[in-house]
Amino acid sequence: MKIHAHALLFDNDGTLVSSLASVDRCWTRWATEYGLTAEAFARVELHGRPAAEIAADLLPADVVPEAVARIEDLEVEDVPNGGVHLLPGTRAFLDALPAERWAVVTSATRRLAEARLDAVGILPKTLVAADDVTRGKPDPEPYLLAARTLGVDPARCVVFEDALAGLAAGRAAGMTTVALATTHQADELQADLVVENLSALSALVTGQGVEISLRG
Repeated sequence: MKIHAHALLFDNDGTLVSSLASVDRCWTRWATEYGLTAEAFARVELHGRPAAEIAADLLPADVVPEAVARIEDLEVEDVPNGGVHLLPGTRAFLDALPAERWAVVTSATRRLAEARLDAVGILPKTLVAADDVTRGKPDPEPYLLAARTLGVDPARCVVFEDALAGLAAGRAAGMTTVALATTHQADELQADLVVENLSALSALVTGQGVEISLRG
């Protein structure tokens, strides 16, 4: 199977990097600080959603701004503790791409996303973060903004995601979707292509864009 694209749009956490250990530490501490029961916390989907939406699901509206600032501080401060690392295939795949052909599109704030990306040595030319949109994934706004920033028709974009919300956003944006089974089982993921991680793929830059193929 080959996919032809003019731009490649990557989620960060669970797609390019793994930050699960850090996320677990920080959100558990955050929930304790705000007096949330384990049952209430477990009912909310964390992965692939902006912190502001998660906090709004769990706390009174007047507490949300302070709580969002607190989780951002906790997660940024935790980055040096070794909770972030590159997922298999990330470095080789990104190194094959021209900087103007790809972007990172994340539900994290810009401050947190830049801290995590810097920790693993990834420097995207284009980054769309939670601060840049009014509606986060699963709304298509983040991916449509990335396509517009790169000057590419959404139909010519490929989204790489591990989260259900992110895949839904990519589909809603009219983009081809590639799911990575890094945080969910493959049979849970709805996408045009499902792979284990980026090591399963190769990228060939052509005069027309980028040709993405499954490795043999």
